[in-house]
Amino acid sequence: MTGSAPLVLPAVAAWFRFAQGSAAHLGAVDPSSSRFFDLGPLDVPTLLARGELRAADLAARMAKAPTMAAPGRMLKPVPQPGKILCLAKNYVAHAKEFGAEAPKEPIFFAKLPDTLVAHGEPVVIPHWLETRVDHEAELALILGFADPSARGAKYVEAATALSLVAGYTVLNDVTARKLQGTDRDQKYPWLRSKSLDTFCPFGPFVVPADAIDASDLQITMRVNGSVKQAARTKDMVFSIEQALVAMSRCTTLRPGDLIAMGTPEGVGPVVHGDVMEVEIEKLGVLRNPVVKEEPR
Repeated sequence: MTGSAPLVLPAVAAWFRFAQGSAAHLGAVDPSSSRFFDLGPLDVPTLLARGELRAADLAARMAKAPTMAAPGRMLKPVPQPGKILCLAKNYVAHAKEFGAEAPKEPIFFAKLPDTLVAHGEPVVIPHWLETRVDHEAELALILGFADPSARGAKYVEAATALSLVAGYTVLNDVTARKLQGTDRDQKYPWLRSKSLDTFCPFGPFVVPADAIDASDLQITMRVNGSVKQAARTKDMVFSIEQALVAMSRCTTLRPGDLIAMGTPEGVGPVVHGDVMEVEIEKLGVLRNPVVKEEPR
């Protein structure tokens, strides 16, 4: 098993970004026919800020696009999200496995942009880090909504929160677990344990949010083919709507933002040579090898 194993397709038409020579192109896949389409060198952040890439828009683009072979190299679905916000302790059993209770209100933290890597790219453990690094399988939201004045969305209401979500994808919130515990004990923030370079793979496909219901999807994490995490999104403490309402009270949400909805129980260590696979029902599989950085 390698990072270059065959792609596992989502259940419905979805979009992705891929390398076309030295350029980045937008692609789409129709899983009913296993056909891939080259939508051209389109700018995803611009499309998300116009409220596009929903199911009907994607279908119209696919109808006019040439077919292509399965992409050889997938890119990050969004090249540079404005922010990456992640829910903590959003599954009761996961909170309990670390001796905590589920929170009374959504708790969230940020990861830095240099954590992001694409499907198939390595997660690199720094040469100086000798303590435990964990996998964390998560459902992720890619925000996208018409925002012609670039004002973003603030104080979102639950009834309209889902309208901010352009699509769903797969994410692995890789965490330097011992480092996190050490920092917590010293009352330091979690930033470095969550934000080491390459510690946030996501993708490869984005399923339009109006094409599926994400409230009850199976999430599975496999390491070297062995199941380590398994749960359903219905087990989340806080729903997508509740998370977006809480986040928008503190920060303006913008098209292209990436939101991770928390991980279920079963997080565990990975080491050099391992291959992590996060599978989410209807969304496909995110696969990344783990490598240890060479000493310097």
